[in-house]
Amino acid sequence: MADIKTVFTPDACPPAGPYSQAIIANNQVFVSGQIPADASGKLVEGDIVFKTATCIHNIKNILEAAGTHLNRVVKVNVFLTDMDSFEAMNGVYEAFFTHKPARSCVAVRQLPKGVPVEIECVALL
Repeated sequence: MADIKTVFTPDACPPAGPYSQAIIANNQVFVSGQIPADASGKLVEGDIVFKTATCIHNIKNILEAAGTHLNRVVKVNVFLTDMDSFEAMNGVYEAFFTHKPARSCVAVRQLPKGVPVEIECVALL
């Protein structure tokens, strides 16, 4: 497993279970789903715009710890518990991902800790 490296930064929400913040393999960084929580793991308060931005800031910090950046993201998966939040989420999302990586956005019944949004991605080193 020498070709697989785990990534951890104290500047993003810590894992809430048996998984890593991210894994580096084959010159790619696979970032686990990030929920709207601060670096201590406390859920943030606010609207979907703020919660989406918090998820993306966590991703940004994890990617930087891995040695890459948001502009190297090639695929994003967004999970929403309410598609009525899509437009607001999309507005903040596009401010961070101006290079328009591939993306899926799906509605789910429920997310961990009752959050309304979770975002994961894959980036190149």
